[in-house]
Amino acid sequence: MSRLSRQLKKITSRLRLGLFSRSFLLLAALMLVSLGAWLQVFFSMEEGPRATQMAQRAATSVSITRSALVYAPTHVRPALLLDLATKESLRIQPREETDRLEPLPDSNYWNHVASEIKKRLGAGTQVMWSVNEAPGIWVSFEINRDQYWLVFDREQLGLTAGIEWFGWGVTALLLALIGSAISVRFVNRPLAQLAKVAQQLARGETPSPLPEKGPLEIREMNIAFNRMARDLRQAEADREIMLAGISHDLRTPLARMRLEIEMSSVSDEARQAIDEDLAQIDHSIGQLMEYARPAGIVPSKGIDISRVLNDLFDRERTHTESLGGHLSASIQPGLYAKIAAHDLKRVVSNLIENARRYGRSPADDRAYIQLLARQEGSTLAIEVTDQGAGIAEADIERLLRPFSRGESARTGVSGAGLGLSIVERLLGQVGGQLKLLQRPSGGLIARIELPRARG
Repeated sequence: MSRLSRQLKKITSRLRLGLFSRSFLLLAALMLVSLGAWLQVFFSMEEGPRATQMAQRAATSVSITRSALVYAPTHVRPALLLDLATKESLRIQPREETDRLEPLPDSNYWNHVASEIKKRLGAGTQVMWSVNEAPGIWVSFEINRDQYWLVFDREQLGLTAGIEWFGWGVTALLLALIGSAISVRFVNRPLAQLAKVAQQLARGETPSPLPEKGPLEIREMNIAFNRMARDLRQAEADREIMLAGISHDLRTPLARMRLEIEMSSVSDEARQAIDEDLAQIDHSIGQLMEYARPAGIVPSKGIDISRVLNDLFDRERTHTESLGGHLSASIQPGLYAKIAAHDLKRVVSNLIENARRYGRSPADDRAYIQLLARQEGSTLAIEVTDQGAGIAEADIERLLRPFSRGESARTGVSGAGLGLSIVERLLGQVGGQLKLLQRPSGGLIARIELPRARG
């Protein structure tokens, strides 16, 4: 039993059935078992009464036929026999000692029929399945010591035909399955609506409000979800307003401090150090604003990310070279994915910016970055590689959390620690994922995986 359950779990996990399919299959299986048990009970209860009824019918027919032949004039008997054969499907044959007999099938039903016939007509009555290879139900009787057979069609005395019961069973099963499908759909429909709006909320979209009606449990769940969605939208709006205010209130004095430093008489070294600190503060504020900015709407069909990446590469290459680094690219043409072009640029720009800031080569303190994009089966892979110090595997999961930064060996400069969190949040809304891998020859590979889509 445990082995069977493991096999069923393995099959179910491979099929990845939804709640509707699982519920429907469970109800269908229960219906099949219930229908099979019901038919078995019905057949068992029908067998005895029907055998008695058929035996009584056969015995009555034999008695009436014997009486009709006994009291009918001799010249009328041929016409009587013909009438019985054509109208009542009762054939009378003389019984001979040389007849080749085939007994009834050894089943409870036919044994019961035979015993009931003998009980009514006498123990010497014979009931046969065929005589001289002629099919039928043959019942012996006697008239003035002359032996005869009364032949019935097997359908007259047999159980209800299997094909008829099969038809009724299939009809009952279909009706039960249709009812199960309607019932399961009625129960699962609110859950399907909830899953749909939850996905919209996860993608950063404004979800459609759930209907606040129906059964009590569903109504309360939908009311709570709608309230939660409104609270999240309000919290998102409040956060954007708060961060915009902080950005404005901080960047204005930063600009004034820069101007005052330029006009002051401090040394060039001190001026440069202060300017770097102010630039770092401004960068941290920019990261906070970028993290608070919502993702774009997911397009209904795939966009040409090869074109988007080429445009981004042209822009980032110039900026990288102005900082003394080098950026190269190998982008496979004709790649399509369902992600907003602006979000894709935000994701890849963050990874390139991280490589420029933190992925400098230990040999000459310059950033050597490579941008790769290719198709791998049903997945599109985008990789940003550098030749820096890399990241320890134990730190990868921590660095994906907001406000987490690496060690000074990798991140010689400080920051808000939001770059990778921004990337992972934007990718999660389109079914993508970010992987940080060690480069075999030294450095880090930031790998993006997106589901491939049609253009």
